[in-house]
Amino acid sequence: MSNTGNKNTEEPKGALDAVFVESVEMPEGSVLIQGPDFNKKLSLSELLGAYKQIGYQGSSLGEAIEIIKEMRKWRLSDEPILPDETKEYLDPEVRKQTKCKIFLGFTSNLVSSGLREIIRFLVQHKMVDVLVATAGGVEEDFIKCLAPTYLGDFNLKGKELRKQGLNRIGNLLVPNNNYCKFEDWILPIFDAMLEEQKTKGIIWTPSKMIDRLGKEINDESSIYYWTWKNQIPVFCPAITDGSLGDMIYFHSYKNPGLIVDIAADIRAMNNQAVFAKKTGMIILGGGVIKHHICNANLMRNGADYAVYINTAQEFDGSDAGARPDEAVSWGKIRADSKSCKVYADATLVFPLIVAETFAKEYHESSNSK
Repeated sequence: MSNTGNKNTEEPKGALDAVFVESVEMPEGSVLIQGPDFNKKLSLSELLGAYKQIGYQGSSLGEAIEIIKEMRKWRLSDEPILPDETKEYLDPEVRKQTKCKIFLGFTSNLVSSGLREIIRFLVQHKMVDVLVATAGGVEEDFIKCLAPTYLGDFNLKGKELRKQGLNRIGNLLVPNNNYCKFEDWILPIFDAMLEEQKTKGIIWTPSKMIDRLGKEINDESSIYYWTWKNQIPVFCPAITDGSLGDMIYFHSYKNPGLIVDIAADIRAMNNQAVFAKKTGMIILGGGVIKHHICNANLMRNGADYAVYINTAQEFDGSDAGARPDEAVSWGKIRADSKSCKVYADATLVFPLIVAETFAKEYHESSNSK
């Protein structure tokens, strides 16, 4: 049927008003969405510099890079560390590097992965100030000094792997023999620590234990060799939740009496934040490592900078999934902070972030000398 006889040719005003709502003027300096131009030969740095304009998690990655660059800039600045009248109240260990203290937290699966070598690079060159790891994030580093981890497949059947003495971490495989080698290595060290506890009155804490193990491993491929060598504290509030706990358990039958005091470390951990002029948090994953760093920063009314990288969602109320703004409500991140969360597997994005921040600055500095 033709509507040519319909004389009402005016567009309906209600529909026009609904569709064409008048726009406000965009604020000056608004970021334009635009992808990288591959008609040009782009360097890695040029590509990463384009991420903020891509949108979605690409823009979050670009924002994380900018925030970490600012952390680094502040950390390397010539600002005075603390007022003179405050310095006298601090332990010598707390006085070190308090311009912008960078806390790096990571879960055990990331040390099992190739991110281990990136974390080692950061502590080898004193680019971060405090580490927080799970028990697995400690022991897997030492185990890799003794025997390798292999690439497997997410679809390998647990029943068959169990028969073969192979442990699966996602698509990684760790032979049981690796843990046997770990036991052979660590139990004599526990014997020596117990003797020092009895004869010298040493109170072992998780951080002191990790420091000692880093010294004993004497392997430059190890994260904790470099934290020992560079005197970077490592905190592990759940030290028994992993193979380290298994070794402590077995040792308690073979040579009982070793005490690991978790209470003493909470003062040391919190003071790292309390007496810092500024703090930045880089947290890979969630759970206890994320909360431990955030809670220490509560003691100073929040961190100045925060970058979260994980795949967890906030809708179950978990701390792992919580966005930075939730931490603002608790006073764990400051209201005027610069913070972001990147929803991604850290093995995908953290190498890119380090390439454009820590590593780029390191090599530029090395080339200028």
